[in-house]
Amino acid sequence: MPTMRSRWPALVVVFITRISMGVQFQSIASVAPLLVADLHLSYAQLGTLVGLYLLPGVALALPGGWLGRRFGERRAVVWSLALMLAGGLVSAAGGSFATVAAGRVISGGAAVLMNLLVIKLTADWFAEHEMATAMAVVLTAWPVGLGLAVATLGAVATASSWRVAIVVASATAAVGLALMALVFRPAPTRSEPGSASLAAADQALAVSSGAAWGAFNASVIVVVAFAPAMLVARGTSLGQAGFLVGLAIWTTIVSVPLGGLASDRIGRPNVAIVAGCLAAVALLLALPTMPAASVGLLLLGVVVGAAPGPLTSLLPRALPPERLAVGLGLSYTVYYVVVALAQPLAGMVRDHTGDPAAPIRVAAAAMAATILGLIVFRWIERRRSRTR
Repeated sequence: MPTMRSRWPALVVVFITRISMGVQFQSIASVAPLLVADLHLSYAQLGTLVGLYLLPGVALALPGGWLGRRFGERRAVVWSLALMLAGGLVSAAGGSFATVAAGRVISGGAAVLMNLLVIKLTADWFAEHEMATAMAVVLTAWPVGLGLAVATLGAVATASSWRVAIVVASATAAVGLALMALVFRPAPTRSEPGSASLAAADQALAVSSGAAWGAFNASVIVVVAFAPAMLVARGTSLGQAGFLVGLAIWTTIVSVPLGGLASDRIGRPNVAIVAGCLAAVALLLALPTMPAASVGLLLLGVVVGAAPGPLTSLLPRALPPERLAVGLGLSYTVYYVVVALAQPLAGMVRDHTGDPAAPIRVAAAAMAATILGLIVFRWIERRRSRTR
């Protein structure tokens, strides 16, 4: 089988492929009014349909790493994209909540596997060069996908139907499938033969990296979910509050790749992670009382870009290629558990205190916990190197 000649075309293919996950995740929310009216859904059911897309990650991330190792990451990605397409078509054809939910579980479970394995394929190509930059670019595909869905699917649904919009969203997986099957090739230096089982230290590294990455994302998710309500409580209109939070999200499309590039250039990933997280903590703590909340949110979108690239490079740089897929499976299992707990916890704190700003302080604590996860990871890494 011929190989691609450069890691950069490989990165482009992975980026385009991963966009499909963001588009498909956002598709239900983008057509929500038409979907609710047609199927007579409650908004609790609508929220369930949105959440079902990522929920399978808790159960499927760990076996997903093993499947990639057993059958080959590229082949598993191709099959995952096929299932994403199939699940989307099931949802589009659904005449009830149960049918649409079944399609979301199929497509979401497949997306979890695809997401895990394209990270592994990217790590193979960038093992020796610009890994933080490459990981940051891959991560940026998610908000790009969300943005594309928000910008287009509502109009498609209005002009035709919500079913057509879901099919259009699912077609992005078909684009990724074609690119992965016909264009993408694995890195020339493949994983060396050897045991794929994880030693105790490897497991600890996977857990701590997953906890750090999960805490970081939990912080961001809580801000996106609860910052609009905090701004409304301060007198901002709902539309303006949504715009300001959206502006912070769009800023990360630029700040995350630049943060990864800066981390690679200075060669100090710990500095990039800690500096970015500390700056984010300071902004989050100040945000509830900051006179110009718009400036604070914009700055938040800038500073959070420093950490994702080096954070997602931690495990690929610590584990050998033959154990990385399984290690990523364990890491992302922890990640999905942490992220799943974030919004309920923030909501409970909001209910208990009655303070609209309380969830933002929870987000600040989660961002600080990212640094703790990094410290634990480096401590385990040093202990492992001393015992060899």
